[in-house]
Amino acid sequence: MDTVDLQELLEQVQAGKLDIPAALSRLGNPAVADLGYAHVDLQRRARCGFPEVIFCQGKSCEWVEGVVRQIIAAKQPCLATRVSDEQATHLAAQFPTALQDPIARTFWLPAEPIAALGHVTIITAGTSDLPVAREALVTAQAIGANVHLIADVGVAGIHRLLRHHQEFSGADAIVVVAGMDGALPSVVGGLADCPVIAVPTSVGYGAAFSGVAPLLTMLNSCSANVVVVNIDSGFKGGYVAALIARRAARK
Repeated sequence: MDTVDLQELLEQVQAGKLDIPAALSRLGNPAVADLGYAHVDLQRRARCGFPEVIFCQGKSCEWVEGVVRQIIAAKQPCLATRVSDEQATHLAAQFPTALQDPIARTFWLPAEPIAALGHVTIITAGTSDLPVAREALVTAQAIGANVHLIADVGVAGIHRLLRHHQEFSGADAIVVVAGMDGALPSVVGGLADCPVIAVPTSVGYGAAFSGVAPLLTMLNSCSANVVVVNIDSGFKGGYVAALIARRAARK
């Protein structure tokens, strides 16, 4: 239980809406929910600022549902990534108020409103990079950042990027999503004074090696403010960018 939850609990006791035995019961909630097929970390938000996120790939619909139920029972928001069509249909029937993005393949069920802090800009080299970029976008919004997306401004037509310079130059963190040659993050890094998180994608022809070529390009970026996450890991790019943006906004 984090500080916000504890304050809410104490206020309910003070107002007479919750008796002491019930409050003690809630304080005694386990740190981990053992489902047999999963150990759900219910204290991750208290440690890291955001609850455990479900990676749905390779899991049955029932397993994903079971983890979602544990997280929401703990009154925490629930984000899931790599949601298949079958899982999306199943989850929509069980949790009709959840927000699903079929392009990003995400499931998002907020617990309470959160004030957005900081500004994250997400830039894609091509339209084909949008599924990874939208995963980053949904994740950054869930963490609690203001997010702006600029799509299809790769280096083959660099003038497309330059016309948006004012839009991304004031960001607290930028996520650049690119496949093919992976050159765009270096260009953006040379035009911005904030961290640039490069996300290589598996978009490209044979010699792109399913994202290895842009990954190596990004790792060798000459722009000092560019760091790199794993191939197709929009989640990781959006998560880290949102943490940076929220911390920057609190200063």
